[in-house]
Amino acid sequence: MGQIISQSFAVIAMNLRSIPRRIWMSLAMVFASAVVVAILLAFLAMVKGFETTLSSAGSNDVAIFMRGGSGAELNSTVTREQVNLLEVAPALFKIDDKPVLSAELYVIVDGIKKTTQTEANIPLRGLDIDGTKLRSGFQLIEGRMFEPGTNELIVGAGILREFDGFDLNQEVRFGKYSWKVVGVFSTGGNVFESELWSDAKVIQSLYNRGSSFQSVRAKMDSPASLTELQTYIENEPRLNLDVKAESAYFAEQGSSLSYMAIFGRVISMIMALGAIAGALNTMYTSVADRSREIATLRAIGFSNISAFIGTIIEALVLAALGGVIGALAAYLLFDGLHASTLGGSFTQVVFSFRLSTELFIQGLNMALMIGLISGFFPAWRAAKMPVMVAFQNGH
Repeated sequence: MGQIISQSFAVIAMNLRSIPRRIWMSLAMVFASAVVVAILLAFLAMVKGFETTLSSAGSNDVAIFMRGGSGAELNSTVTREQVNLLEVAPALFKIDDKPVLSAELYVIVDGIKKTTQTEANIPLRGLDIDGTKLRSGFQLIEGRMFEPGTNELIVGAGILREFDGFDLNQEVRFGKYSWKVVGVFSTGGNVFESELWSDAKVIQSLYNRGSSFQSVRAKMDSPASLTELQTYIENEPRLNLDVKAESAYFAEQGSSLSYMAIFGRVISMIMALGAIAGALNTMYTSVADRSREIATLRAIGFSNISAFIGTIIEALVLAALGGVIGALAAYLLFDGLHASTLGGSFTQVVFSFRLSTELFIQGLNMALMIGLISGFFPAWRAAKMPVMVAFQNGH
């Protein structure tokens, strides 16, 4: 065993030293691996960023109530009577005997995207001061809070990055109504930063919603209180509502982009097949270029296993180098990149691409897979190289 290991190291060193003789083909293999890894990581970083933006908005101790079967706030309706019944529900966290509860409206308005200058849907949310208390990490970073009863709104930091016309103190117009931007808020980079917020009663009036709302959020005593709330709703026939933890709600909404991860993996696999084909050609050329050396080593007693291992390692080194370059390129080009895409309510969700250690490992695994597959058959050929080749090539 020790002899095989020492022989393998000798063959590996010989193979790597010979790379400059076929530098362009070796670089082609490195480049192909790098492109595959960079594209895979770009898709995965987009999905990771979108999911993080949604999931970080959800809290385990905040319940969200919507009409039964609605699935999303846009499709839901909650009456004033139902809000009154929820205000006396058990297991809600109270301050001065009053539950921390926010009845909210959710309407769609148009904005102009900075990158394309095209219209896109933006959510305009109606809430009150308790609504801001239920958003972890909420803070005004510019201006002030909107005044109840006025056409004032505050803008999420994500909207400010991706859309024109929402600067502080600017007048914006949605349909027949004008609004004034009086503040910019942050919620730590989550999905709420993709919204505009204003007074719920004003939105009820301007959008003819009467006394109805679309969702209710309420802080629970603890995450375990959700079961007690579900029982309360089941026993109250006037509450035709579904209740779930806010974290679970946003996890469901985030699944709308899961197809992008699948699409990215499929595209990467197709490209990987092309990279493997090119890498096979590179490795077969490498074996042919070193056929005399390989046969000579066999003639002086080196095992065929060392020839196999040496060729496999060469392929893995070239592919891994490409993987590292591709991962670095993806990090420099995409990590932290701001973008927006449709969320579960067909509105634009502003998010940032996120590359994690887990994703880097997935990219490098893809590169090593390319190296392993592309190196196996040429390595097998090297292991089976006839000793006579040393003498034939010597003439």
